[in-house]
Amino acid sequence: MRYFKLTIAYDGTDFHGWQFQPGKPTIQGEVVGILRKLTQENVQLAGTGRTDAGVHALGQVASFKTQSRMSAGEFQHALNCMLPPTIRIVDAEEVGPDFSARFSAKGKVYRYRIYRGRVLPPMIWRYVLHYPWPLDEDAMRLAAAKFVGVHDFTSFAASTGSEEDDKEREMKREIFSTELVRSPADDQELVFTVHGRSFLRYMVRKMVGTLLHVGQGKLTPDDIDRLFELRDRSKSGPTVPSQGLVMVRSEHNESYRIT
Repeated sequence: MRYFKLTIAYDGTDFHGWQFQPGKPTIQGEVVGILRKLTQENVQLAGTGRTDAGVHALGQVASFKTQSRMSAGEFQHALNCMLPPTIRIVDAEEVGPDFSARFSAKGKVYRYRIYRGRVLPPMIWRYVLHYPWPLDEDAMRLAAAKFVGVHDFTSFAASTGSEEDDKEREMKREIFSTELVRSPADDQELVFTVHGRSFLRYMVRKMVGTLLHVGQGKLTPDDIDRLFELRDRSKSGPTVPSQGLVMVRSEHNESYRIT
């Protein structure tokens, strides 16, 4: 048996998220379908995280095993020839049996883009939230810094839809760093970047919605600490739209690349 790691970039606009869903286009479904044609095996593809519908990625990581004799480079070339242009395999490597896209992950970086200009350029509407109204960006930066550390993020996560599952979930997450800056490439764009060990469903989008409430004066930076204690998602900001969010990279333990 041989083991492979894929690094995948995609425009999530036309997909119902990463995870396979019967009858709906998903990133996992597209990649798995082609891998099964190439190998003539019932290949299973594991991903580092389940990005939601409309969310993009620059560095989603996935892994699979196969008995195929194809090389990593051949898999990459064949997949990129057969996948839609909205999905690209940016790297492929053969790894050892201990590597798992899911269980070897030790951190992720997400980025959310907010366009502040009066008129939204049509070339970027798929990738940003348009918010041209006044915001106190200094207060938002103070609030963003409050997320760093180990906290209970119940107030900043979506429900699973099951009260029993919600009770059993581990809601503490560790955030290594946050940054909220005007983009050096476009001064009209405000970019929130967060680096953490792992994330709950909708967590980054709820964090951004809460930062917007701080910028609007509906909350203060000190309210972030209060929201951690309340553990009530109805008290935080809204879940902002998915199109502004991108998984920048996924960090893993040594993958034992086989050359």
